[in-house]
Amino acid sequence: MNSLNQAKNRRDYNLRDWLERLDKTDRLAILKPGTRLEFELAGIANRLDGTQATYFPKADGHDIPVVSGLISDRRWMAEALGLEEHELVPALQDAVANPLASVTIDSPPCQEVVHDNPDLTKLLPIPTHNEHDSGPYITAGLAITRNPRTGIQNVAIHRLQLSGRNELGALLLPRHTLSFFEAVEQDGGDLDIAIVIGTSPATLLASQAVVPIDYDELEIAGALGGAPLKVATCIDSNIRVPAAAEIILEGKILANTRAPEGPFGEFPQYYGERANNHVIRINKVTHRKRPIFHTIVGGGLEHLLLGAIPRETTILSTLQRNFTCVRNVFLTMGGVCRYHLVIQVDHPKPGEAKNVLMAAFGAHYDIKQAIVVDTDVDIHDPHKIEWAVATRFQADLDLIAIHNAQGSKLDPSSQNGISSKLGYDATVPTSAPESKFTTIRVPGEEKINLEAKVDKEASYANAREA
Repeated sequence: MNSLNQAKNRRDYNLRDWLERLDKTDRLAILKPGTRLEFELAGIANRLDGTQATYFPKADGHDIPVVSGLISDRRWMAEALGLEEHELVPALQDAVANPLASVTIDSPPCQEVVHDNPDLTKLLPIPTHNEHDSGPYITAGLAITRNPRTGIQNVAIHRLQLSGRNELGALLLPRHTLSFFEAVEQDGGDLDIAIVIGTSPATLLASQAVVPIDYDELEIAGALGGAPLKVATCIDSNIRVPAAAEIILEGKILANTRAPEGPFGEFPQYYGERANNHVIRINKVTHRKRPIFHTIVGGGLEHLLLGAIPRETTILSTLQRNFTCVRNVFLTMGGVCRYHLVIQVDHPKPGEAKNVLMAAFGAHYDIKQAIVVDTDVDIHDPHKIEWAVATRFQADLDLIAIHNAQGSKLDPSSQNGISSKLGYDATVPTSAPESKFTTIRVPGEEKINLEAKVDKEASYANAREA
């Protein structure tokens, strides 16, 4: 099997190695001991977001340090996988298509220390991020459950509210975790769950892969990292977790139990509302010696990018299966890396760009606006995107509007997730004369050596006298 991930000489950094890499390249800020877990930690992380990751020793005097902002830049994520930035989406596409079975080991690092009947309020340094959050939240915990029918695992990230000494409130959206739980709850049973805190960038990214049910994202993580992932079996269940993870919470999602959870600051930069949501009871915590607690600040770059890259991967694969003209896709930062999509196409057939737009809305329900542009437009440059719309788009000819469609329930402008969608065909019309859309350029401009041409020693007065 000649996959991209197997063919390349890959480097998959684990969490501790990645922190060392960030530190050696001046991208890790080490804070003074004593940062407050309520608001101050998140405020500092936000101030440095995208510039430096943050390491907080002794936050509120706690022995376990907290880290944030580990992968708050696309280039960092690529680097953590031994890739160039443009290879990120193709590498994840390949990993989804060619997963690697995990390898189970005994005596894993993640079980070096064991706590029975833990008090999470004392054991873990769980921060409170945003002003109206209902309390401390675990935000970078990978929730791993098993399909009760097939035994195949699912990995996801859910917001987890600290609700008591050993209880977490969880928002379970209608996806795989909820499907597994409902299958056992109908018979009155609880569902085993493991929550993994502190793991490799590859595992974090793979956890967000948008794949059908019964795809184990840990196998995608192995393929993404270039080698089978080493896993360990939990002490109280058959769930397998990354062996090198920092902290593991073992517990159960409780049947027929709901409790108030939220509000919580979400990716659209607004709060997810308070509601009676699911309850997880933790019965055991295991961790490495001297563990590290990873937190993702709600609405920050790390939060947005972890959602964007896997969605781009799935959307691109879906579109390319049906349209040979599609070259690339990009979820914009202004669209909170979920709602606004730019699609790059190469010489689409007459009318094909509009078909691409309609397919994009079906590829992921979150998409609210989509723009199709030609290959001469850099889809990562918002000025070029706006230029294409300004000069190649007419609303009476090139706009698609779809109303009363499924959207995101976290979009505050939607009606309980029912939304309108707009598609912009900002490609050059196939019938247009070539000269009409020929963009201006200065011949040879890109080859000029400015260092050799500019006289840095000269002044305006001297130049006037010369």
